[in-house]
Amino acid sequence: MTTCPSAPVPARIIFPALGTTAALLVTDPGALPAAEAVLRAELAAVDRTCSRFRPDSELSRVNLNAGVTTTVSDYFAEALEAALRAARLTDGAVDPTVGRAVIALGYDRTFASVRPEDARPVPVARPAPGWRHIAFDPRARRLRLPADTRLDLGATAKALAADRAARQAAAMTGCGVLVSLGGDLSTAGPAPEGGWRIALADDHAHPDPQGGAAVAVTGGALATSGIRVRTWRRGGRVLHHIVDPATGEPAAPVWRTVSVAAAACVDANAVSTAAIVLGERALHWVRGTALPARLTGLDGTVVRLGGWPADSHAPTPPGAPATGTGGPR
Repeated sequence: MTTCPSAPVPARIIFPALGTTAALLVTDPGALPAAEAVLRAELAAVDRTCSRFRPDSELSRVNLNAGVTTTVSDYFAEALEAALRAARLTDGAVDPTVGRAVIALGYDRTFASVRPEDARPVPVARPAPGWRHIAFDPRARRLRLPADTRLDLGATAKALAADRAARQAAAMTGCGVLVSLGGDLSTAGPAPEGGWRIALADDHAHPDPQGGAAVAVTGGALATSGIRVRTWRRGGRVLHHIVDPATGEPAAPVWRTVSVAAAACVDANAVSTAAIVLGERALHWVRGTALPARLTGLDGTVVRLGGWPADSHAPTPPGAPATGTGGPR
């Protein structure tokens, strides 16, 4: 990863998906239709399997069967394994059992449908049941959730979808591919000359095209988590969607955005989300991962770790992908 040199703009398509924006870029314009078909199929699969807003999704069925052993699909098993990996990697700072806490805060429907102002008081928070209480046999794909537990796979499932789509599209087309789903971005195949130019969203839903911070990525993945875009008010409080599993409350505001680079988007997302949750403890913990990271405090102070390069403020070309802070719907 480097600061941004000048580079041609690859062929691209951008469309709404999963309650955020999907962006697909390819180094070979002729490969765009085939790569788009791969991406749309992957998005349909992750929505059908992991959406907590679809009553017919597999996740909804699994949550209704909490306390009972059930067999899950191959895709669900892979998504659950990704979520459990994130929990292990972060020592539980990212935990898939926060579903009930997120719903209690009012994020019980697609974000576009969440009430921006809700006079009802916020319910008394309860810690998440904890990922270690999930009983899962990955070989048999047999799962048993503790009673009264609801999984939320949103963030890790979206990152997994980005990884899977980029990898599959690159294998099918033989060219370089970048997939961006809100704040989750994954690449596969040969990068364009100078790398993929990525605009970094910070305090806003969209980066400044006239000179916002940007980097060039030559491989791997990048994820950005933040607390300023997906917010709503309830009982006079401003709430956001990143929940601390230890309390069941939105994570205390210390960092407004965190961007992390890793080999896989699932890992980058796990570390960026954990940093938001860990707050003041994040700097020491993120240093321990040795991953490149950029943390922006509430006052705009930027901390770079793990070799993250100094910001480039050259104008971002039209259509360049961006790491935003859009979470699951």
